[in-house]
Amino acid sequence: MATDRRTVLADAAIGVLAEAGIRGLTHRAVDRAANLPAGTTSAYYRTRQALLTALVRRLVALDQAELQAIGDRTPVPRNAEELVAGIAAFVQQRLTGDGRRRSLARFACAIESVHHPELREILVPRQNTARRAVRDFLAAQGVSDAEDRTVTLLTCVDGLVFDRLVGGGSVSDQEIRGLVVAALREPAPAGTARGGRRRGDVGQST
Repeated sequence: MATDRRTVLADAAIGVLAEAGIRGLTHRAVDRAANLPAGTTSAYYRTRQALLTALVRRLVALDQAELQAIGDRTPVPRNAEELVAGIAAFVQQRLTGDGRRRSLARFACAIESVHHPELREILVPRQNTARRAVRDFLAAQGVSDAEDRTVTLLTCVDGLVFDRLVGGGSVSDQEIRGLVVAALREPAPAGTARGGRRRGDVGQST
């Protein structure tokens, strides 16, 4: 029963953080959000830091369960367009409904973790079937550093989600396609600058 109550409080805390921001995350606010008597949250989480840590652990658990489920029901993409479609569906989840609420809370926690390293350790990205599906696709396409490219690609996707949470709007397939194309692109030979010129050739027209 205690575990269930802790989960209820952590879920309520996620909602409070998403709606009121980090300053609005108080024991009393969580009590109200969970529709529980005043003092309930402080009885389970004595300090604000304990409450925040529980919130982050619950947030990561929910995210991992979601990503695991996505990976379990979605096969490894057969081509780039299937990967684009899969990422687009994932982004839509992160920008609407409960996914939006958790996204807002997640980014607030990420900023807070700058001052609390113990939170950063909890928030470190973990392996799951969805993440492996992206890596396996890139590897199947001949990308030699598939793991690193996966990290970069998913970090960029997170950036798009953050941008739309702050500025509004949706993420277009074209934006996602650009990230996928970049992830599949072969790196330029060492010493080659953009545009095909080698370092030291700047200013030369022929």
